Amino acid sequence: MKKRFFLYCCLLVSFCAFAQNEQLAQNYFDKGDFEKAKLSYEELIKSQPGNSFYFQRLVESYQQLLQFDVAEKAIQDRMARYPMGSLLVELGYNFQLKKDESKAKKYYQEAIDKIRKNPNEVYGIAATFEKKVLIDYALQAYQLAVSLEPKFNFNFQMALLYGQSGDTEKMIDMFLTEAFANPQNSIMIQNQLTRFMTEDGEASFNESLRKALLVRAQKNQDIFWNQYLSWFYVQQKEYGKAFIQEKAIYKRDPETFSNIVNLAQLSIEEGETETAKEIFNFILENTRDIELQIQANYYLTEMRINAAQPKDYEAIAADLALLLKQFGISPYSLSLQILDAHFLTFNLKKPEEGKTILKSALELPLSKYQIADVKMELADILLFEEKFNQALIYYSQIEEDLKNDVVGHEASLKSARTSYFKADFQWAQQQFKALKSASTQLIANDALEYFLLLADNTAADSTQTALKKFARADYLLYQNKNQDALAQFQTILKDFKGQEIEAVTLLRIGKTYEKMGDYNAALIQYQAIIDQHAESIYIDEALYFSAEIYNKQLKDPEKAKPLYEKILFGHQDSIYFVDARKKFRQLRGDTNL
Repeated sequence: MKKRFFLYCCLLVSFCAFAQNEQLAQNYFDKGDFEKAKLSYEELIKSQPGNSFYFQRLVESYQQLLQFDVAEKAIQDRMARYPMGSLLVELGYNFQLKKDESKAKKYYQEAIDKIRKNPNEVYGIAATFEKKVLIDYALQAYQLAVSLEPKFNFNFQMALLYGQSGDTEKMIDMFLTEAFANPQNSIMIQNQLTRFMTEDGEASFNESLRKALLVRAQKNQDIFWNQYLSWFYVQQKEYGKAFIQEKAIYKRDPETFSNIVNLAQLSIEEGETETAKEIFNFILENTRDIELQIQANYYLTEMRINAAQPKDYEAIAADLALLLKQFGISPYSLSLQILDAHFLTFNLKKPEEGKTILKSALELPLSKYQIADVKMELADILLFEEKFNQALIYYSQIEEDLKNDVVGHEASLKSARTSYFKADFQWAQQQFKALKSASTQLIANDALEYFLLLADNTAADSTQTALKKFARADYLLYQNKNQDALAQFQTILKDFKGQEIEAVTLLRIGKTYEKMGDYNAALIQYQAIIDQHAESIYIDEALYFSAEIYNKQLKDPEKAKPLYEKILFGHQDSIYFVDARKKFRQLRGDTNL
């Protein structure tokens, strides 16, 4: 027993020492200390002569030290022991490093000839060509193997190689061929295509991909190509065109609305409300599913409320009442009940009625997420009433019940914002700082915006007088008292002219005018930031918001184009950079999407 234990200990010590030596060799190699790496791998290869990784690292160490003859002998010796075609590539590459192109080509061709004799050799040979970035030879290897053994499928690998070589037309063709043949690989292929659609490359790539998809859809009426075209248009944020494809899919396979609903929600997020309305109306016309009907009516009514003027409120209230009568008061119609409470509070200024609806809803058999939704709206209404501490209690309950969940993070953000409205800036800043790293990008961005606002203006004004007035104006905006908020912001501009808070105040005024539909007034505020606060952290927002107004609202793309361009060349770190680049290219005519 003692002997066995002693043997076990010896083996353990030996294994640990070997692992340490391997790690040491790797560290030397990674740091570029190739002399020490060479010595370490020479020792390792003695104990494991068949280890291909150690051999590869040893040869690369020789080559980095310009010891090409030593590397050649090592490869030749290994070929004598292990006659693998991939070693011919290694030998050829060693001659290429020695600038002996003729011998390099000779061994590369010998490797290709190996595949002729045994197509299975392609795996090692092609992979080695790829590692050495010998793209043409790798393609030749794959093409030869497929011609000899048709059951082989290297479409994905070959597509990647065509992409590396800059032949995007062939890359697209190969990827789409593979996607259709093996739909289970579609997500992986779409991820690769998306890289080329978003990177700084030839803008014509998107047009080439669009044409390739359309050609295939015309030649082959398979629903697969409608799905792919829908995906493509979503990437381009062309939701109307994506909807055309989704309708074609639905007519042939009317089993589910999930993709259509997702498309409508994306349209709302991107401000494409007309497209969203068209999609939701299509759903209402074609479904008998009660949950879908409620969902579609919810979004249609919410969009209607967001665009409404006070004269429209009576009709909206009546229609909401009809919807609740139609679908009844139950957990299924909870979203409509919450929307009704919100509308009563923030539009009709009847918070007591809103709270009554929500407290009744809490008596229903709800899931924990539904309870959180009701409590969140209840807290929002209490905040509307300036009952800050009561609102914080509900937000805290949601945080506690749904820790590490996006709903919990949303409650945390609203809790921090409530402290900000109360002018408890120190506590609010601590909360916003923690939320900057939230997993949800939207929450993280909002938290960062508030954090920077507090950091900049508490440092610039120790009394926080301007910041308190600003927080109050923000609270008026929250209450949907837009005119009162504008008056408060204008007072800040007058009383604190030239101070740190001026730029963000101009931005808030601009966004408020946008909310009210006064786009020319909004542009004046953004232009003031561009002219007077070019070094401000809000300059990219002023440029982007101005460009969006010209592009979408005033239909003046020639004025939008230079504003997008300024973001591209002066604000590469902006969160609006990617969107500005895409829209600039579209306006410039780079794509025909």
